[in-house]
Amino acid sequence: MEYKKEQFHCPVEATLALVGGKYKPLILWYLIEGPLHYMELQRRIPEATAKMLSQQLHSLEECGMILREVLPQKPPRTLYSLTPFGRSFVPVLEAMCDWGADFLKSLDIQPCCSKYIDG
Repeated sequence: MEYKKEQFHCPVEATLALVGGKYKPLILWYLIEGPLHYMELQRRIPEATAKMLSQQLHSLEECGMILREVLPQKPPRTLYSLTPFGRSFVPVLEAMCDWGADFLKSLDIQPCCSKYIDG
């Protein structure tokens, strides 16, 4: 995807242009551990419709954050993984997770991430 100089007015706007979307941060979060098949992502984000998940994946692929690989199997399976550009966003996702965990704790809700259950 090509971006224009005058398209963005601030860094937050540029960030949201790439990762803003109902499920994009979740998709990136789940791909941190390694590549996942489309159906694995769908199982991890059950509230996302197939159409919405496909759109979000396509958008992340188009901006270069994830790589889509079609495996030559019967039936074909699609594998998604983070690109180096996508990996550069991991610290932001981790900061979001930490902030969200603190917020949940303030509501007396135990975060579900194993990172917070064990530690």
